[in-house]
Amino acid sequence: MARNRKRTRETKPRLKLPLTQLRTLVSVAAVLVIGGVLLWGAIEVLDRPINAITLSGEFERISPVAVEAAMGDLAGVGFLSADLEKLQRRVEKLSWVEEARVHRRWPAELVLTITEQTPAARWRDQGLLNTRGELFIESARHIPAELPSLYGPAGTEVRVARRYLEMRGPLAEAGHLLTGVRLDERGAWRIVFGSGLEVRFGREDFEHRFERLVRLAVPLLAARDGRARYIDLRYTRGFTVAWVDAEQPVNREQKGNDKDV
Repeated sequence: MARNRKRTRETKPRLKLPLTQLRTLVSVAAVLVIGGVLLWGAIEVLDRPINAITLSGEFERISPVAVEAAMGDLAGVGFLSADLEKLQRRVEKLSWVEEARVHRRWPAELVLTITEQTPAARWRDQGLLNTRGELFIESARHIPAELPSLYGPAGTEVRVARRYLEMRGPLAEAGHLLTGVRLDERGAWRIVFGSGLEVRFGREDFEHRFERLVRLAVPLLAARDGRARYIDLRYTRGFTVAWVDAEQPVNREQKGNDKDV
């Protein structure tokens, strides 16, 4: 005898909100929608076209015309919708610009503050390095005569600049103006004083050879009444000095030392 089985359907529980809560949610949603519409309308009203750009900062070599060209055509660009970071990056691509900052000034003006690069050294023939040893101009039209002359293979700008800074102070204390530093393709160092004196260090043991220059060679120059043409420090110990008024250089090298050529 077949049994009649009563099937029951399982139903998922339904979330029932009280009428007061439902009305509250509807009200909040309405407020958010209305607020968004009002905000959008306010932005549309306030985002008026830019009507002025003001340049600020102390600079001599940066042309306002070049800055204007770098910023591009801003006709019709809105005061609030203008991409300030993008404008800043454009201006900072100019050769003499160290840093650029753009901010808004109510109601429709942009203020651009520019910091100009400070040339600290000449690089190779016509390049200029800033105070961090970075090459910011490869071919300058005008190079200040007072800048030291630095030279090295491409990519060694910071290395050569640091070497110059390391030597400048001790040599100045010893009474010599450092005007040139050169690193050749073989890795040999050479420097030049303001008097025209050249010092050759070679490739090895630079720190000890520089210490020898300051401790021994520089006092020798001061003690002798004459002008040297070059000092050769490319020895394990000792050095050679060639005087302007002498036919042969004076050898201060200790016997049996190898020379770094």
